[in-house]
Amino acid sequence: MSTHTEPAVVVGIDGSPVSLGALRWAARAAARYSAPLHLVYAVGAPNDFGAGLMAFDNQAMRADGAAICSSAEKLAREVAGDLQISTAVVDPAPATTLIELSRSARMVVAGTHGYGALGRGLLGSVSTASARHAHCPVAIVPEAYAEQGEERAGLPVVVGVDGSARSAEAIEIGFEEASRHGVGLAAVTTWSEFFRYISRAEMQEEARAIQAESLAGYGERYPDVPVTHVVVEERPARRLLREAEGAQLVVVGSHGRGGFAGMTLGSTSQAVLHGISVPLIIARRRL
Repeated sequence: MSTHTEPAVVVGIDGSPVSLGALRWAARAAARYSAPLHLVYAVGAPNDFGAGLMAFDNQAMRADGAAICSSAEKLAREVAGDLQISTAVVDPAPATTLIELSRSARMVVAGTHGYGALGRGLLGSVSTASARHAHCPVAIVPEAYAEQGEERAGLPVVVGVDGSARSAEAIEIGFEEASRHGVGLAAVTTWSEFFRYISRAEMQEEARAIQAESLAGYGERYPDVPVTHVVVEERPARRLLREAEGAQLVVVGSHGRGGFAGMTLGSTSQAVLHGISVPLIIARRRL
């Protein structure tokens, strides 16, 4: 890992189109942040070989990894210019590696697989584990976005707002990303009548107040970011996915429970994660 004082953007690569799409996005993000970029190829070698198991050719895998890292570094420079880039080929599994590196990273970036016949996102184990367990924000870059990213360059950033501490972390990232991209921000707050005993008008006004309080002060800090306010009666994940259709990036907060606050995703962030077609940042807090 680089000795640069600025935390790095870390991206897992394996040479696949999915990981190269994540690499392109990560390179641009590192350039926006003026941060170093760290490319990591994780072999996933077993620690030992039991009786009857085929020997694992670790040296060949590491050589393949070094070649992939070299090609990936060239691609990153083509995409984002003069970046400070470091590479590493390591033995542990990809998910384990990214989670460990997230302890000192600015952001971890991973790609996803494509969509199945029913339109459901088919996430790989690496992106899923990173989203659930990382110690810093995690960007998930869908395969479908890799070839269309430039077409969305002028579209807004979408952020989910619900008044929680996790949502506050997402708002901070959302405004910063919108400012760095030079685009607007769509703040999305939803509400439901289930188990509520007040009128819809009151629930709508309550949601507006929550959003206004959550966004207070950001207009002064980011005067260059125009804000669109979306406050509607709808399931949060469904609305966020709808707004994502006209966006270049979605930011949501993670949600923990009990003593495992850093280890689980809430139902909304998980649903968005499995259905998103543009990059998604999950605003995880450092533990």
